[in-house]
Amino acid sequence: MTMQRRRFLTTATGAAAGLFCGASDIARLSANDSKSKPSNMRLGLVTYNWGKDWDVPTLIKNCEETGFQGVELRSTHKHGVEITIDANRRKEVARQFADSKVELVGLGSACEYHSSDQAVVRKNIEETKAFVKLCKDVGGTGVKVRPNGIPKEVPVEKTLEQIGKSLKEVAKFGADHGVAIRVEVHGRNGSAELPNIHRMMEVADHPNAVVCWNCNPTDSIGQGLQHNFELVKEKIGIIHIHDLRSNGYPWKEIFNLLKKADFSGWTLLEEGKVPTNIVAAMHENRAVWQRLAK
Repeated sequence: MTMQRRRFLTTATGAAAGLFCGASDIARLSANDSKSKPSNMRLGLVTYNWGKDWDVPTLIKNCEETGFQGVELRSTHKHGVEITIDANRRKEVARQFADSKVELVGLGSACEYHSSDQAVVRKNIEETKAFVKLCKDVGGTGVKVRPNGIPKEVPVEKTLEQIGKSLKEVAKFGADHGVAIRVEVHGRNGSAELPNIHRMMEVADHPNAVVCWNCNPTDSIGQGLQHNFELVKEKIGIIHIHDLRSNGYPWKEIFNLLKKADFSGWTLLEEGKVPTNIVAAMHENRAVWQRLAK
C-alpha cells in the first residue's frame, strides 16, 4: 500500500472498520511534481504538553477552534483516557470524538522494551496490549510506543533485536484489533538514531509496526537528514512535529521530503514548552504548517 493511499484514521470509529497496512511503497516524485500536487497531510495535536491540562471536551473545543483535525492522547494527562477506565467511559470517549470535527488519531503510551530485565520487558508488552484494547474501544487506530535507551552494559545489537522482537509481538496483537503500533524515534544512548530504528523495524518485520518520525536533532547526524529519512521512509506512518515557530529543526527540508514521498498521514504537534496562550500558539502554528505543507 502506498503512502498516498494510507490514512490512519478516516472516522473517529474507524479502527473497527478493519486492519490497514502499515508498510508502504513510496512513489519517488521529482521536486517539480511535489510542488504541483496538493498535499494531503493532516495537522493534529499530541497532548504532550500543550493539552496536558485539558479534559476531552476542552481538547475538542480548542482543536476545532484552531483547525487541528486530530489528537493523540498522551497517557497520564487530564483527559483521563487510561487503560483503567471502564467500558462505559470508553464508549463515552468514542462518542465525544465521533460527535465532533476532531478525530482521535490514537493513544500515546510510554511502553518501551529496552530493559535488560526481562520481567520489565514483559510488563511493558502486556501494558501495550492493554493500550491496544483501549485504543480500539475509544475509536483510535494506533498506539505509540518507544525505545527509550540502549543499556550500556548490553551489546547494542542484542538490545535492538530485543526491541524488534517485542515490537513484532505487539504488532501482531495490534493487527488482530485493527490498531497500529507506532514506534516513536526516541531515547538515549543511540535509540533515537535512525540506523538503529531501521534495525529494530527490520527485526520486527511486521506491516502493523510503523515509524513515528519525531523531528529530533539526531535526525541529521551521520550522513544527514535525507539519508536517515531514506532509511525508514517506507515504514513512516505518522509524524510528530514541534513548535513550527522555532528554527531549531529544518522544517522546510523535512516537509519537502514528506511531500516528495507523497506522505498523506498525520503530522501531530508535540511540544514540551508550554506558551502562555496555547490556543493562540496553535493558531500561529497552523498558519506556518499551511505554508510548509502546501
